Amino acid sequence: MKKLHYLVKVLFGPVPVYFSALAILILLTNAQYFGLVGVGVPRAAKLASSTPVVSVMKYCDIFRGEWVPDAEAPYYNHKTCGMIQEHQNCLKYGRPDLGFLKWRWRPSGCELPRFDPVQFLQFVRHKKLAFVGDSLARNHMQSLLCLLAQAAYPKDISPNPTDQNKVYFYRAYNFTINMFWSPFLVRAREPAHDDAAHTGHYSLYLDEPDGWVSEVPRFDYVLVSAANWFSRPSLFYEKRRLIGCSFCNRQYGVPDLSLYYSQRKAWRVSLQAINALGGEGGVRGRVIVRMLSPMSHFENGTWDQGGNCKRTEPLRGNQTAAMDGRDLRFYTAQMEEYREAEREAGSRGVRMMLMDATAAMLMRPDGHPSRYGHWPDEKVQLYNDCIHWCLPGPIDVWNDLLFQMILA
Repeated sequence: MKKLHYLVKVLFGPVPVYFSALAILILLTNAQYFGLVGVGVPRAAKLASSTPVVSVMKYCDIFRGEWVPDAEAPYYNHKTCGMIQEHQNCLKYGRPDLGFLKWRWRPSGCELPRFDPVQFLQFVRHKKLAFVGDSLARNHMQSLLCLLAQAAYPKDISPNPTDQNKVYFYRAYNFTINMFWSPFLVRAREPAHDDAAHTGHYSLYLDEPDGWVSEVPRFDYVLVSAANWFSRPSLFYEKRRLIGCSFCNRQYGVPDLSLYYSQRKAWRVSLQAINALGGEGGVRGRVIVRMLSPMSHFENGTWDQGGNCKRTEPLRGNQTAAMDGRDLRFYTAQMEEYREAEREAGSRGVRMMLMDATAAMLMRPDGHPSRYGHWPDEKVQLYNDCIHWCLPGPIDVWNDLLFQMILA
């Protein structure tokens, strides 16, 4: 009896009751970090499956398919992830139609496995991943950070917290994510703020790879993308000599070679520079080239003439118009330069892969922030955003695809 009395005292006495209550309080007050709150966000534990990690890429083309309803989505929101860029934080700023979240990508001929943050982190243990490009590369990275937040939060170890370049470290997995800000891929200089002529032209050194290229050998996976910044007025330099421009009306005494010249040349020079590093001791990891994200989802006007993107659900494949104009020319040039670089990469031992998500994203004019990147009554100078993607949103599929590619 004495032993039984002692056991009851240990289990149900004031001290264990106190600590049990304290543990419950901590859990409830931090519920968002355990995936327990947030409309439509399932518990993270549901995602940590024991299913073997395999890639379906050998069974089907994961880049061709349809968007189908998904009642369980989304898997995070602005309350469970604090790493969403403000202008893509559509839920925080009151986007009223949430049906755009309830879809998933189904490739023709197979099912695309749901992104499992625990499996992903286990697979990339002791590895390094880099995103290279502009604000859409950052959009992509933040989608990955939010998906992983269901399982773990990283530490921001960026050398300069205010800089566009970022470094996030997952200590428990010894996994690092870097963001290299390089919107033109090649070396570039912004217009001088004190430019008396107010030309507003960027200076692009089209035969000089940007600094990120020399960092490629440090990484296991490097994901490169770039597109819309080439639409900005620019001056083109080769061998440090001004040879042309875009949107310049010949005021510099050089021909207007157009934005398509700089976009093609920048991709060619960057991919050639990667191949020049060679495999084995040079480029030890995989280089993944992401094709452009559509710039053509503005309706009833261009981006600076009141154009908007108010659709509330995806298009079907047979509703999607063929690419034309700027999207088509950018896509074609990028694909041609990639194919040429891919042929050379094989002979140099460089592993180069293509993430061709353009067709899938053409079907999602409903997934952009539009005006929901700020409060409706807030006085900010922002156009209706039909370029970036809401988080959570369709862009999360890029990380489903990314996981399949690094598994392949």
